[in-house]
Parts: sequence; structure tokens; C-alpha cells
Amino acid sequence: MTADSIFSWTPAAVVFDCDGTLMDTERHWQDARDMVLHSYGFTPSAAFAEKARGLHYTECGRLMADVAGRPELTGDMTESLLECFRDLVSADPTTMPGAPELVHSTVQFAPLAVASNCPLEVVESCLDMAGLRECFRHIVVPNATTRPKPHPDVYLTAAELCGVEPADTLAVEDSHCGIQAAAGAGMRVLGVGPRPSDAETALADWWVHSLEEPAVRGWADARIPAQGTGPDGAEGRES
Repeated sequence: MTADSIFSWTPAAVVFDCDGTLMDTERHWQDARDMVLHSYGFTPSAAFAEKARGLHYTECGRLMADVAGRPELTGDMTESLLECFRDLVSADPTTMPGAPELVHSTVQFAPLAVASNCPLEVVESCLDMAGLRECFRHIVVPNATTRPKPHPDVYLTAAELCGVEPADTLAVEDSHCGIQAAAGAGMRVLGVGPRPSDAETALADWWVHSLEEPAVRGWADARIPAQGTGPDGAEGRES
């Protein structure tokens, strides 16, 4: 990791992942996967949970059907997965520690976007419930022409919509799948979560256990006076 590449740098834009980074929803995805698989008489392993983490829900549905030995049920499992997830999120919308504070700091010096593998309506609903939707100029999710993570498409599109180069953009991610996508897009990456794997360590520029760590808030708050009070000024930006 090369944390110094972020410590002394002010990004031209910041792109956040949603599940597990902004919103404490990764546990809902895991619970939804477990519920669906249990309904088909299959108990997933810890290895399955890690493999499924961060995948687009359609890819996850396919993986679930394959693991359960019922590939013909891919469509049914995918539909059930999304339905269960939505129910769980609606009942318990919770932000990740430090995420709202980091969003409110970074929006003062850079345009913000979300790059997620979730359906657009799910991301928008989560951000609305968290009171964060208005902070983000753009939300990018996979579609017919934009491939899901670990492909870099959602991050490349987010940078383009923000009007900046990927190399001038910071990605904030919690999963290996997402970190692969952001690094593949050519962005610097702030990884967040417990015990990064060797693969995550190799790709992330800076890794923190939580976004509420003082070093993260200190870095973001220090950027604000460098560019005045809004994200449009260029004065003070470091390379």
C-alpha cells in the first residue's frame, strides 16, 4: 500500500461504493443469500459468502444456483435474492460508521458519485433513507452497456460524468470485487474494512478499518480550505 499517495493529494472527484462502504447493507445481502439458499435446502459455507461478496446480484444469483446444484433455478433465485434484500434494507437502513461524515466533508471540495453493482432504485432508496442522496451528483450502476464490477466500467463512467480523469479520482471501496474495478479504472483506492487480503493489499493505496478513523476525517477536513467552500475551484489541488 502507498498511503502517502493519498495523504498529500486532493482528488478531483470521489466515487463511493454503496453496499458495505456507505450503507451497512452487506450483512443484508448475506442474510438474503442465506435465506434463499436455505429455502432450497442448501447451507452456504464461509468460503461461499466471501466469494459472493460484492458481486452484481445477477451474478450472485447464478453463483447461488450453481453452488446449490440447481442451475435451472438461476432466474428464480436471483429474483428471490433481490426481493429478500429489499425487505431487509427497508426494515433496517443503516449507514456505515464514519460514512455520512466523510461524505459531508468530501462534497465540500469535490464532486461525488456512487458506483454500485446494485439496481439503481435500491441505491437511490438507500441514500434517500440515509439523507445522503443530495450529496451525489451521479449514481452509476450496470446496464446494457456498462458491465458490473469487477469490470472497471462503473468507475470509468462515474469519472466521465464528473468531468475528471480516472487518475485524478479517489474510489472508496470495501470489497475485493470493487477494488479490482476501481484499480482497473486507474483510480487511487481507499479500502475500508477488517483484515484485507493480500490481493486487496496489493491494489488499495490506503486501507483503514473504518471510515470513522481520525486519519480519514483529518485527511478530508484538511482538503476543504485548500479549495474554498465548494467542489468547483481548482486552486490548491495537489498532484
